[in-house]
Amino acid sequence: MRSADLDAVVIYSTDPHFSEYPAARWKQVEWLCGFSGEAGDLAITLDDAGLWTDSRYFIQAERQLAGTGVSLHKSRIPGAQSIEDWLLKEIGEGARVGVDSLCTSIACFRALEENFELAGIPDLLSPLWEDRPAIPQSPVYSINPGESREEKLDWLRAILADKSCDYILLSELDQIAWLLNIRASDIEYNPLLISYLLVGQEDAKLYVLKDEYDDSLSEYSFEMLQSEGVEVLPYEEVSLELLSLEGAKLWIDDSSLNAELYSTIHCEIYTAPSPIPERKAVKNPLEIENIKEAHIRDGAAMENFLYWLENKILSGEKISEWDAACKLGEFRSQIEDYVEDSFETISAYGPSAALPHYHTPSCDAPLLEPRGLYLNDSGGQFSSGTTDITRTIPLGECSPEQRREYTLVLKAHIDLAAAIFPVGTPGCRIDAAARLPLWKHRLDFGHGTGHGVGYFLGVHEGPAQIRQNLGAAPLRKGMVSSIEPGIYREGLFGIRHENLYLVEDAGSSEFGDFLSFEALTMCHFDTSILELDLFEDWEIDWLNSYHQRVLDNVGPLLGEAELEWLKRKTAPVSKSNNTKNND
Repeated sequence: MRSADLDAVVIYSTDPHFSEYPAARWKQVEWLCGFSGEAGDLAITLDDAGLWTDSRYFIQAERQLAGTGVSLHKSRIPGAQSIEDWLLKEIGEGARVGVDSLCTSIACFRALEENFELAGIPDLLSPLWEDRPAIPQSPVYSINPGESREEKLDWLRAILADKSCDYILLSELDQIAWLLNIRASDIEYNPLLISYLLVGQEDAKLYVLKDEYDDSLSEYSFEMLQSEGVEVLPYEEVSLELLSLEGAKLWIDDSSLNAELYSTIHCEIYTAPSPIPERKAVKNPLEIENIKEAHIRDGAAMENFLYWLENKILSGEKISEWDAACKLGEFRSQIEDYVEDSFETISAYGPSAALPHYHTPSCDAPLLEPRGLYLNDSGGQFSSGTTDITRTIPLGECSPEQRREYTLVLKAHIDLAAAIFPVGTPGCRIDAAARLPLWKHRLDFGHGTGHGVGYFLGVHEGPAQIRQNLGAAPLRKGMVSSIEPGIYREGLFGIRHENLYLVEDAGSSEFGDFLSFEALTMCHFDTSILELDLFEDWEIDWLNSYHQRVLDNVGPLLGEAELEWLKRKTAPVSKSNNTKNND
């Protein structure tokens, strides 16, 4: 910093494509300060340093930053101080601030530029990070999701024509993968190819690190792309292409374009959100059919895991959080079209589960005890879809507080899962359906209630989401969303119940058209510690009906012993006899 005459440096926790889960090369925040959460931005002056993250990571950040000299700044809370305001206080207006221009969005660059002299330095940390990982390269392959790349490109070009644009530049990897029907493994847990895509009215150019692969499938995919009018070019040439577009009109999405590439554009610019996320989020009939089948197979893996876990705990065998995570991965990997997990499994017992995004240690992981609550949040990437499920499992005797709050979180889940709402409703307007059962008892949780999920793509997908933050994107028929309320007691336990749901028609009336949720996830909720007096009768009916669907769909895929066990787990419950059927 001194040699470059910098008063401060700001490092954002993303990559040049603004991926939620960047490849190891761009885990710059973790390399600098040790914080491993997916959302954290770092500001460093010559005298101080601070990390900004949200409520999902407060506990984790406090632990990982202890002794580093980096202070935690809590974001997305009332009165939160922004990085810009902190820098103004620390170094004053007009100071010189450095950023990695490849990993800084246009919006962030402009926000800093209002008060400081900015220095955009591509790969800013490379001179210091001697063993910095290379940009990953993995085999590329095509998929057939029920709509050809030619159809998708024609759709996009029609929109370009409507906006009088000659080109659109795409830099978000899931958009490129969706548009071209290609997948790869450049980023862990995400079947994506690190690339840029420039689509014009007559051509399309894919910029990718294209060393000659030994894998014949990737070579075949590139040949097929080029035969269909998609030219494959070296990754680093995208900036040269942008420089050559003088006289053209280029569509950019400034929320997903890095400041370095933006600086190379000298043509007319049309700035607007990319049209792809909204179209991508609405699954076509073949995708929906495949997703449902994937969730049934995934449900069988989950039930086999839960059966295994219960028997291991009952037998007194020592099982750690890591052992449990690995065993679930083993069951899931036996599914025919399994590719990889959709995120790092959160396998958390007792106090560990109070961290919503807990990282299960591979060494010296806590042991599961025959008491209290164990939380498992996991998912799979299958060529037929992406899954995401959380189950909180009582491993034995639970405290009255655990029983009550376990019940209230499930009640919250059911109340939103059963919601019916008008077409055009954004997720922020139905978020309260999952919070009211908790608010009545002065309880709440800090994370969102639901997120979209891609089709063999990212486990988190926009534009619609269910959370308190105001957002205009409506839930639409054909979207997939999670529902995952929770409660977290620091140092004690955590509870979360999560299913994925398909948004579907719920009929019409003189007041308009309505939507509802259809459960995709097929795995029972443990009823053994429910305080059923907290439930309304209709909520119990919903739970019993859901459990019958689980048994009908997953049961045929289980072994004899596992099936008999699942029959007990899904047996109807009622207030009258408080039947648990979990002997």
